[in-house]
Amino acid sequence: MSNQRKLQTEIDRVIKKVDEGVELFDDIYEKVYSADTQNQKEKYETELKKEIKKLQRLRDQIKSWISGSEVKDKDQLLEYRRLIETKMEAFKVVEKETKTKTFSKEGLARQEKLDPEEQKKADTVNWIGEVIEQINNKIDETDLEIETLSSGKGKKTN
Repeated sequence: MSNQRKLQTEIDRVIKKVDEGVELFDDIYEKVYSADTQNQKEKYETELKKEIKKLQRLRDQIKSWISGSEVKDKDQLLEYRRLIETKMEAFKVVEKETKTKTFSKEGLARQEKLDPEEQKKADTVNWIGEVIEQINNKIDETDLEIETLSSGKGKKTN
């Protein structure tokens, strides 16, 4: 019975570490995408890699418990294993983005996709350009109307 208690204590300890690790992973993940400079981004990616390695070691421990016969209720362990695996997938995406060369086909395609802030700027610039064009057209129409009215030959237009 005491072996069972020791095992349950160990499982609880690992689950607590997984919770803390996932929370830290999420914080660092946010920092990677909000980093201003490439240098900061690389630093955060290194931290993210360290954290995912810790989570992978915990996952290996969980997998060994799942495959063993000592633990009866494996639902919680399966849930935590899946959680770690989703974080591993997220890290794989970050790693792929990092390793994509700037002038490769993927890198060039990714440059075409603007981040939301840049997209807002581009939309605003386009809108301002359209408004200026409309104003210039209105000025041209008004100038033409003034010329026709001052010459006395044209009709009045409303």
